[in-house]
Amino acid sequence: MKPASHDPCEWTATELLHAYRSGQLSPVEVTRALLLRIERLNPQLNAFTLVDAPSALAQAQRSEAAWQSHRLKGTPVGALEGVPATIKDLILTKGWPTLRGSHTIDVNQSWEVDAPVTARLREAGAVLLGKTTTPEYGCKGETNSPRSGLTRNPWHLGKTPGGSSGGAAAAVAAGLGPLAVGTDGAGSVRIPAAFCGNVGLKPSFGRVPAYPLSPFGSVAHLGPHTMSVTDAALMMNVMSQPDARDWTSLPFEGRDYTLGLDDGVRGLRVAYSPTLGHVRNLHPEVAQAVERGVKILQALGAQVEQVDPGFADPLHISTGLWFAGAATIWRGLSEAQRAQTDPDFAAEVKLGESIDLAQLHALNMERGLLGSHMRQFMTNWDVLVTPSVAVPAFDAKPAGHTPMSAQAMLGWTPYSYPFNLTQQPAITVPCGLSSEGLPLGIQFVGRMFDDAMVLRVARAFESAVPVARPSLAWAKSDAA
Repeated sequence: MKPASHDPCEWTATELLHAYRSGQLSPVEVTRALLLRIERLNPQLNAFTLVDAPSALAQAQRSEAAWQSHRLKGTPVGALEGVPATIKDLILTKGWPTLRGSHTIDVNQSWEVDAPVTARLREAGAVLLGKTTTPEYGCKGETNSPRSGLTRNPWHLGKTPGGSSGGAAAAVAAGLGPLAVGTDGAGSVRIPAAFCGNVGLKPSFGRVPAYPLSPFGSVAHLGPHTMSVTDAALMMNVMSQPDARDWTSLPFEGRDYTLGLDDGVRGLRVAYSPTLGHVRNLHPEVAQAVERGVKILQALGAQVEQVDPGFADPLHISTGLWFAGAATIWRGLSEAQRAQTDPDFAAEVKLGESIDLAQLHALNMERGLLGSHMRQFMTNWDVLVTPSVAVPAFDAKPAGHTPMSAQAMLGWTPYSYPFNLTQQPAITVPCGLSSEGLPLGIQFVGRMFDDAMVLRVARAFESAVPVARPSLAWAKSDAA
C-alpha cells in the first residue's frame, strides 16, 4: 500500500516497516526527521515531557544495521525494528525519569527499571523517542498539570487533546511518532484518541502486563495509540507478551493479532446502542456521525440491531473507586508533597476520603454485578457499538479550572468508564469531523478476552472510512 504522504513522519508503522525492508528508507533518517519535527511542533503542543535525541539516534543506528544485515544475510529483525514510539510518563522507562506529571516525584533517583511494555518494545527494536505528558498520576480526562503544563490538540490548539494519555494522542496525530503507549483507567486511551482522530485500544484487562500495578486498581489498562488499526495489532503482538511481574495478567495467547484482521464484518452480530439507555448529553454531531458509521457496517454485511445493554449509569462506581485510589496515593505523601499537588487531584482525594470501607465494598459488589451482566449480554453479540465520547474536544484549560465532582470529571465521557469496570476490550476509531473540523470517534466493545474481534471490526470500518490527519495549519503559518 502506497503511503498517502511523501513525508515519512506521516507514515504508519506498517508503511515504515515495508520501506525499511525494501531499503527505501532507513530508521536513522526517519528518526532524524521526527526529532526535527518534534523540535518544531512540540513547543506549541506540549506533547512531550522528555525527548532523548542521542538515545533515539543510537537506537535507530542499531536498527539500521539490523535491517542491512537482514537484507544481505536474511538475519531476523524485531517486529517493530526501527519504528519510532513514545511512552506515557506514567510508565517506567530505564534511564529516563517517570515523573507522573507531578512535583511530588523526585527526579534525582535511580531509574533502572523498564515496565513490561517498555521492555517488550525495546526487545522488538522500537526506537523510543521520549516520554509523553499526562495529568498528575493520570487523574483526569484532560492533560494539564502543575509540572507538565497544558497539552493542546493538534487539530485546534485551543482544544484539549483529552486525557490522561493526551500527550500520546497528540504526538501520534501530529506525526511526532507513529506508535505511542498509553494507559486507560476510565477512558484515558480512548478519550484522547477520539479527540485527536487516532486509533486507541483498551485491551481486555490483563492482556498487556503491567508493573508496578496501578494504585487505581483493576480498572487500569495499558493500550496502544496509532494512526491505523493494523499498527494497533502490530503493537498488541509485542505488548501482550508475558511478564511474570504482573500476577494479574492473562495467560499468554501467543497469537498474531494481524491474522484475520481483514476478514470483514459480514454476518457478525452487532449491537448498536447510541445512548446505552441512559446518556442524556450526547452531542448531535457525534450522534449523527456514529449513526452514519453504523450504516457503513450494515453496508459491509454486519447484522446490526439497535439495543441497549440494560444497565444504569455506573458513574458513581467508577469515580468512587477512582477517588478512593487517589486517597491511597495521598496517604503516602508528605505534607510538603501534598502542598505541591494539582488542585484537581487534591479535590479527588477529599472526595475519596469520604468513602468508608462499607461503601467501598458496596461499590465493588455493584461492579461485580455490572461485569456479570455484560458477560451475559455479550453472549448474544460479537461487538457493541457506541459513540466513543459524548462530545467533541472542548477548550483546553489549566488545572483546577472547574470544581471537581463526578460529573465534572467523567460525565461528558459516559461511554468509556463502564468498560473499564467490566474490563472488556474496547477500541475507538475516527468516524468523521464536527462542523468545527474536530475528530469524532466510534467505539467497538468486544466480549471479554476477544481483543482480536474488536480489532477486526475496527479494521473493516477503517477500510471504508480512512483516518484523516490534521492540517497543522498553525504549524505552517508559524514556520512561515
